[in-house]
Amino acid sequence: MSKVNFKLMVDLDEAKQIIKAVGDQITPIIVSEPGVGKTSILKSLEEEMGDEYDYIYVDCPVKDMMDIAASIPNHQSKTLEYYVSSLFKLGNGKKKCILLDEVWKSPKMMQIIYTRLMLERYVGDEALPEGSIVFGTSNNASDGVGDTALGHILNRVMVLHLCKSTAEQWNAWATKNGVARAIRAWAAMNPKAFKSYLDPDQQDNEFIFKPSSTAKSFVSPRSLAKCSPIILNKDKYSENAMMAALAGTAGEPFAKSIAAFISVESSLIRYETVLKNPTSTPVPDNVSALVMMLFEAVDSVSKQDDLNAYMEYVNRIPSSEIQSIFFTMIMRTKPKLGRYNQQINTWAADNFGLL
Repeated sequence: MSKVNFKLMVDLDEAKQIIKAVGDQITPIIVSEPGVGKTSILKSLEEEMGDEYDYIYVDCPVKDMMDIAASIPNHQSKTLEYYVSSLFKLGNGKKKCILLDEVWKSPKMMQIIYTRLMLERYVGDEALPEGSIVFGTSNNASDGVGDTALGHILNRVMVLHLCKSTAEQWNAWATKNGVARAIRAWAAMNPKAFKSYLDPDQQDNEFIFKPSSTAKSFVSPRSLAKCSPIILNKDKYSENAMMAALAGTAGEPFAKSIAAFISVESSLIRYETVLKNPTSTPVPDNVSALVMMLFEAVDSVSKQDDLNAYMEYVNRIPSSEIQSIFFTMIMRTKPKLGRYNQQINTWAADNFGLL
């Protein structure tokens, strides 16, 4: 596979749009560095497309031929009969949405087996139901994690290069999925953690995956999400154990950096306190504490009157960049609430240049 850093890339939503539109006719292979969210596309498609399809995950590097299909002797007829694995659920006639995960890490013999599935929508000699979708994932060749593809296959599939989520995009997902507030606040204040090693001038970025680095743990959208239960359960073990667990999940630079966010969380001014006195409640000087307060508010607000009250508080924050975190998360995670709020609309008009 090419090591060229392609400028034409798609985000996760665009990748899903392409898979849904043409995945029954051509096989998209979603390519990116580790931990960006490629595998999560299958679950997201299931949430969007519903029970019209069977959703089938194939962990390609660990499968051998007998896991996919096999020719079994029929002693009565003295012939071989083709049996397809129950993994593919071919007996029910339902359309399939099949993810071939890490397909270019599978042995060459298995890549040959998967080729007919990708190109003709057949599992061996058995056809998938009409309209079935097949897509795959892989890593960049420059990642150095063992991905190789047969050249004649590449010209018959669609290689889609996936960009990393921005901090704002990831935080919108993280807010909807209950990721720990400290992690979301840290992400908002450290957008460089969402850069790619393929971006220019990232040699000194201590957080991210770099093929040349010996570090085994690093910050990615995936590893940040995996740190959430570590922080949410911090009362069950020592602070040292928590820091070691965070370092082992997303890297030591991350663990050291997020410590300040975790340490102030217990002393935050609560959302309910702000609602009672939005014009007199103190605005913290500590930025990490302030950002975590904003994320608590995003999680909690559900009524227009409460949003109006909290916006009175937000408007007292001296930094419009910090204010924009609250505005962006409200509009991404609770758009109906934000769209019909006059204070939100006024803020957007006053800060149009910033947006």
